[in-house]
Amino acid sequence: MNNEMKSIGVFCGSALGKKPIYQNTALELAEIMAQRKIKLVYGGADIGLMKVMADTLMKRNGYVIGVMPRFLAEKDIAKDNDISEFIFCETMSERKELIIDNSDAFVVLPGGFGTLDELGDVLTLYQLNIACKPIGILNVNNYYDNLIKQFDVYVEEGFMMPEHRTNVIIAESAEEIISKMDNFVHTHVDSKWVDNLIHESKKLKL
Repeated sequence: MNNEMKSIGVFCGSALGKKPIYQNTALELAEIMAQRKIKLVYGGADIGLMKVMADTLMKRNGYVIGVMPRFLAEKDIAKDNDISEFIFCETMSERKELIIDNSDAFVVLPGGFGTLDELGDVLTLYQLNIACKPIGILNVNNYYDNLIKQFDVYVEEGFMMPEHRTNVIIAESAEEIISKMDNFVHTHVDSKWVDNLIHESKKLKL
């Protein structure tokens, strides 16, 4: 199954990280996207890995959409002048909604709390069949090893369906993650999983 990705929402850090591999991976992903004319949709910042992604796309005649709340833009970190399109919004929640709405798929690069929050949102929307778009975690330098292990714990302990875990794409390089997303096949999850949760809860005797 080939997935036509005209735009990718990229979630990544506003820092560069301590190791050059993080910056290099962001640059490689941006170059692949530019070559394939895939739009970048991101958080609109002119710092960290976010800046690397945006600058690389623009230098290679790519298309970049930045999204940022006004209160953050006032901190002088917005890349609102030299990208293709910039969308101002009011809240962090609205920012995520706009990135999700404008993206055909998502890639998660190394980042911190903000990146984790964005990943959590798209994974939840996927799980609820609200926004079933490919989600890839770029586990460069084993950065997300512990998070991926935690996903497995969710399944082992009965807090996540195995199918939901299967639908998370994991790769170690920019080229690999784009290839996997191109060929991603959605694992269907029977809608009865929610009914089963309700049934189990009704059996509780407290």
